[in-house]
This record gives sequence, structure tokens and C-alpha cells, in this order.
Amino acid sequence: MLNLLDYDLDALSAWFSELGEKPFRARQAMRWMHREGCDDFDAMTDVAKALRAKLKEQAEIRAPALLQDSLSSDGTRKWLFDVGDTNAVETVFIPEAGRGTLCVSSQAGCALDCAFCATGKQGFNRNLTVGEIIGQLWLANKLLGAAVADGGVEDRDNGRIISNVVLMGMGEPLSNFDNVVAALRVMLDDHAYGLSKRRVTVSTSGIVPAIDRLREECPVALAVSLHAPDDALRDHLMPINRKYPLRDLMAACRRYLERAPRDFVTFEYVMIDGVNDTDAHARALIALTRDVPCKFNLIPFNPFPHSGFVRSPVGRVRHFAGLLLNSGIIATTRKTRGDDVAAACGQLAGQVRDKTRRTGVCSLRTMEEVFS
Repeated sequence: MLNLLDYDLDALSAWFSELGEKPFRARQAMRWMHREGCDDFDAMTDVAKALRAKLKEQAEIRAPALLQDSLSSDGTRKWLFDVGDTNAVETVFIPEAGRGTLCVSSQAGCALDCAFCATGKQGFNRNLTVGEIIGQLWLANKLLGAAVADGGVEDRDNGRIISNVVLMGMGEPLSNFDNVVAALRVMLDDHAYGLSKRRVTVSTSGIVPAIDRLREECPVALAVSLHAPDDALRDHLMPINRKYPLRDLMAACRRYLERAPRDFVTFEYVMIDGVNDTDAHARALIALTRDVPCKFNLIPFNPFPHSGFVRSPVGRVRHFAGLLLNSGIIATTRKTRGDDVAAACGQLAGQVRDKTRRTGVCSLRTMEEVFS
């Protein structure tokens, strides 16, 4: 049975053509699925009855099943979604004044093994399908719509609850390139969610060839997980740097900006006490990014069990930001959100049956561990 959430408009139009239907029928279905959150073909009242019968025979609209819904004291909301074979991924909604941001996962686990990230320590199982990626947005809209109706979430942005989407959840989005780009196209499509390219962000650890492909195929806002100002330290914190070192990564960022919807790249930088937070590190960052229009998002490290790292003190983060600002680089410090439900940056872990054998044959966390 085909899952229509797996289809962007071009793919859906091609499939409808195989059914002998005209292209506008695909646009109708897109609007019902994504604008209305409809998963019942019989409810698509302006779709011909004969076509509805065909759809019921051959297709379905299936999002991942909800396993857990967790609400932080600061209003951040985290969901655990079942993606099959004992794997589950996490999605986070962050409400703020004037916008609501959804943090979406792209893989069950992550193969990159960054030293400071809870997801990577679980290993990797598989890429998520288009339907599993876009299904997180589809379900979040439904769940938050219910919350608005109950008075639990402030409506914003002319009725749009989710105004921004960031692919910063579990996994490396550009390692799942084709499915991520198809999902991005649905997010941007005016017949679906109609989000601006400026309000959809892909975060990458720095897979240079895929950054170039994204520039050509679907340039949205780009965030790069940097976390170190030199190759030696970044090799240690982020093994991907051994394949795509900083010189190549900075060049890819400059190329990307030629077509990006924003005129800067966001560099994410986790502040780890005594590891990457000294004045010398700040000066090296200034030199590294001198020719790359950018802003820095400084992220206080969010602890997880057995990480071996400690968050930089507040004063050190403030001083580090000041050094960047004094050099003319915009630098903001991310407010930690949702850490009481393990929803903060770097804490997403979900449930992953590891295939990398990095953590053993099977690395399943219990629900109590995930939400403690």
C-alpha cells in the first residue's frame, strides 16, 4: 500500500497520471493531506467519488505512530514517534514570541559519532523515509492544533502554529539527501505547508559534496555544526572532519551562499568547558570564518550520561560571545529549552537498534531513560 506522505508534488502528479488522472487532482490531494491534515480519502469532498475509491484501494496516508508526548516546564514539547523495528525518533516543538519552531529528525540514530551528542552515542539504524520526515510535521500540526483548541498553545503567524522548521533532530540530514530534499519540497510547496526557504533550515556536520548538491537542488537556510576552530580539535570532536576538513568546509559554505535564501551561514558551536571555549579558540574562529558571511549560535553543552564533558560557565560563554561580537561577527547564545524532558540541543536520543556495532548488537534505551 502506497503511503502518499512519501510523495512530493512532482512524484504525486506522476502517480496520479498513472491512474489516468489530471495533474490538478494531485494538487487537491496535497492540499487535503497537508493543509487540512486529512488522512481519510472519503473526507476529500471536492475529489471525485470514483477517484476516492481508487485511492482507498491503492494508497493510504500514514504518519509515524505517537509513543510519548512530553511537555517541559518552559512550554517546549517533545514527541517520541515509532518508525518500526523497535526504532523511535524524537521531534521537538519550541514555542517563542512571534514564532514556533519544529525540530525534525531525519535518521533513526546517527552514524557520525560526534563526541558531544547523545544521538550519535546510540549508533545508527537507517534513514527515515520521506513520509517519516514530513510525517513529523504533519502530526505536530495536528497535535498542536488540538492544543490551540484547548488553549494550550498560543496561535501565531496568521494562524500558522509552526512557522519555522529546522532539521536539527536525530541524524545527519545530508546523509539522507534524497528523502530530505523531497520532504523539504513538501514543506515549501504552496499546496502543502507553504513555508519560506528562509524559515526552513538544514543543519549539517559538514558533508561537503552534499552541501553543494543542496545548493543546486533545494537551497534553504544552512546551519553548520562547527564546534572547533582547527582540524586537530574538530577531528577529535567530529570524526567527519577527517574526510571533509575545515578548509574544504569553509569553501563549500562560500559556494552555498551564492544561492542561499539568507546572506549568511549559521555556525553552531557547542560550548564545552576547557575543550573549545578559550580566548585562543575564539581568535582562531574569527580567523577561520573571516571570508564567510556568518553568524554564530553558541550552545551551552547539554549534559547526557557518560559524555565526559561539562558545560562552559555562563561567564565564559558571555566573554566568548563578546570576543566574536567585538570582531564584527554576530554571536547569539541559545537559550537552553526543554532540558527537563531531555529535549535540548544534543540530548535527543529516541530509541535505536544499532547496526553500526559501535554500541553493541542492540542499543535500546528504555522509555524511563529516554524521558527521565
